[in-house]
Amino acid sequence: MALRWYFDFVSPYAYLHWQKLKALPQFARIQPVPIALGAVLHHLGNLGPAEIPAKRRFIYRQLAWTAAQEGVGLHFPPAHPFNPLPALRLCIAAGSGAAAVDAIFDWIWLQGRAADDVGTLEALAAQLGVDDPATAVSALDVKEALRRNTEAAIAAGVFGVPTLSIDGELFWGNDAHPLMAAVLDDPLLLEQPAWQALLALPVAVHRSR
Repeated sequence: MALRWYFDFVSPYAYLHWQKLKALPQFARIQPVPIALGAVLHHLGNLGPAEIPAKRRFIYRQLAWTAAQEGVGLHFPPAHPFNPLPALRLCIAAGSGAAAVDAIFDWIWLQGRAADDVGTLEALAAQLGVDDPATAVSALDVKEALRRNTEAAIAAGVFGVPTLSIDGELFWGNDAHPLMAAVLDDPLLLEQPAWQALLALPVAVHRSR
């Protein structure tokens, strides 16, 4: 079973979902894949949730409530949305492993620190064993790796983060975690006739853009 978890550090929902993933028995088999959510949204012609004023107001309250309900510490960084590229590239420079993902998420969303330029990440980079973060995050191979990750996510049909791909089937969102866990335990759930029938449901109307 191929398990890929697409995420961007700009998403507090990805931070909350990461805490759930770590408790899964399948966690060691999940490959974290850092992607640039902004590029995905641009490709789809969508706005991010925090770019819609009324939605931003709602989701920040909902995030605070959800974190409290789930017993997860949550402290927003100094500004949001922020430019996540330095953090994403630092993650790749550090190997994109669970320890790097964990440390960067905690830096931003548990400790509430800025991560929008390499200067704000120097102490974290040292913790991750990246001695020259400015050089590391500007390296061509690191930039290309993030671009390839993002293009692969778009090609796979990813439309938001966090998204867990289970053998190519996409499961999106922190609140969809129970369904993800159920499918991980029993992939045949997806083969139920009623669920399969939904895939053939016709579209009755198309909105003009």
